[in-house]
Amino acid sequence: MKDFGRIPAWGVAAVGVGAVLFISVAHAMATAATDQLGIWQQVWGWTPLILFGPPGVLGGMTLNILISFLAMVIGTMTGVLLGILQLAPAQIVRRTAWGMTQFFRNSPWLVLLFFAMLLLPFELRFGGLRVPVPDWLKATLGLALPVMANLSEVTRGAIRSIPEGQWESCEALGLTRFQTYSRVILPQCVKRMMPPWMNWYALLTMATPLVSIVGVSDAVALTRDALAASGRSDLLIPMYLWLLLWFGLYCYPIALWTQRMERRFAVIS
Repeated sequence: MKDFGRIPAWGVAAVGVGAVLFISVAHAMATAATDQLGIWQQVWGWTPLILFGPPGVLGGMTLNILISFLAMVIGTMTGVLLGILQLAPAQIVRRTAWGMTQFFRNSPWLVLLFFAMLLLPFELRFGGLRVPVPDWLKATLGLALPVMANLSEVTRGAIRSIPEGQWESCEALGLTRFQTYSRVILPQCVKRMMPPWMNWYALLTMATPLVSIVGVSDAVALTRDALAASGRSDLLIPMYLWLLLWFGLYCYPIALWTQRMERRFAVIS
């Protein structure tokens, strides 16, 4: 007990100040941890809306994936045809196909999206029957246009990479041009086209958030609505980081699969 009496007054004050600072920092850290926990609880609570949209309504990231899938199907079918037409014997067909490819290939995706939304009809009429055209479908057609143009170039390049001997063999066998493409040329082009095709699908999926600008209720639009409904500015970065994570989880396996197929289908000239 006598030793405590030897502690100077400034030492006691320093210990007291240190204890107060320690308690304050610990309390601040605990409060921050609680706030962070509350933020991520809020983010998790909005996750079903962001991924699947409102109950009974198609929207959210599910709509992004649907748009990317349909746009890729439409773009692939039209792009392969356009790529074949770029190599057609008739000069007017080649030039027309080339012009369409270059126009849509070098046009901004957002501009094409706006044109599709404004120029395509809001409904189709079949006699007395009216069929509405949803905005997400028009947006799908708008995104399919640049995909078509780029896959047209992929197709043209793949066809050009086939050795001339294949064409000469088909001609010697008396195959028609349709038979040459369908039975000999295009089957060999598949492995050449698959890696860039998958790469374009990943790029298309990451471009689908553009549809939120034209009023489609995709994941980005619903994230924006969730932020407005919550009224909390501190959710801004966590919500968009969470959305970025979900897009990454969907697109990253596609990128890995693309690299794997590039190694598997490597074409040695």
